[in-house]
Amino acid sequence: MLSRHLRPALSLIVVMSLLLGIIYPWIITGAGKAAFPTQAAGSLLYKGDTLAGSHLIGQSFSDPKYFCGRPSATSPQPYNGLASGGSNLGPLNPALIDKVNSNAKALRDADPLNNAPIPVELVTASASGLDPDISPAAADYQAARVARLRSLPLAAVQSLIAAHQRGPLLGVFGEPRVNVLELNLALDQHP
Repeated sequence: MLSRHLRPALSLIVVMSLLLGIIYPWIITGAGKAAFPTQAAGSLLYKGDTLAGSHLIGQSFSDPKYFCGRPSATSPQPYNGLASGGSNLGPLNPALIDKVNSNAKALRDADPLNNAPIPVELVTASASGLDPDISPAAADYQAARVARLRSLPLAAVQSLIAAHQRGPLLGVFGEPRVNVLELNLALDQHP
């Protein structure tokens, strides 16, 4: 009697495992690659023939001649996609306050001539710890430093910021933003 119920149950497990564990993902992956080949491959950006990074994941730029993005909350290494997640530190947590102060000091040390208020996203990590974008205000805050260190006119750097600014999704969702990696790659191509 047990075998009468066990055999159909095991057959159903095997069939459903093949269908939902192999065939369905294979079809969906193939459809994704056909419809959105760049996104399915990770939205990768290249500098010439060399992989520079992904449009979707922030990167660390420590050289002051580059724009910097939001700080990463991942550890042990920054912008580690396998360790995505926020720090879970509350606004009154001394560790968060120390981190924000440290980030603000690093920005001030990189550009001691800039006395403007620092945009909040340049000193705080995003919820994922991997955010690749900054606000136009955060890019503008860094523009004079980048222009000075690259011996470029400020207007040229501001023009690159404007050219790489994207509006809200569908004109409604989100805020205007600038992808830091794309902007830095454009800077490297600028004469």
